[in-house]
Amino acid sequence: MNKIRIAIVVSEFNKEITYKMSDLAKENIYKQNNVTLTYLCYVPGCYDMPLIISELLKRRDVDAVITLGAIVKGETKHDELIANSVAKSFIDLSLKYRKPVILGISGPDMTLQQARDRVEIISSRTVVAAVSMTRLLKKLRTQRSGLSTSSKVIV
Repeated sequence: MNKIRIAIVVSEFNKEITYKMSDLAKENIYKQNNVTLTYLCYVPGCYDMPLIISELLKRRDVDAVITLGAIVKGETKHDELIANSVAKSFIDLSLKYRKPVILGISGPDMTLQQARDRVEIISSRTVVAAVSMTRLLKKLRTQRSGLSTSSKVIV
């Protein structure tokens, strides 16, 4: 199977958390067979990610995009607004370009300590999800349809 090419977009906001997420995600990518990191982009905050993701998804050398960020609770509901807006835009971009956009943003309604506690799990799960979704999509796109009337299970 062809090499899986992944881009990562990292929020610089709460960088003491997000840079650790990025380092761990890169380590996880490098441990995978036939997976390569093609782009690593830093943006000011999670809200700034969709535009860069859109540009990355247009590229032929990107099969999936991983997003990494930490949205921490403040005194208002701003964290909820950002998290909901960003998550919706990721879904829309994924469907538009037919490539996975993996949500690796912790929050909303989360303390700084809760964000720190989730660094490792989010970093590893995003890589697993990007690789799994890309492989599944490649199988679905190369499999012939209509060969049988029975259902097909692809794993």
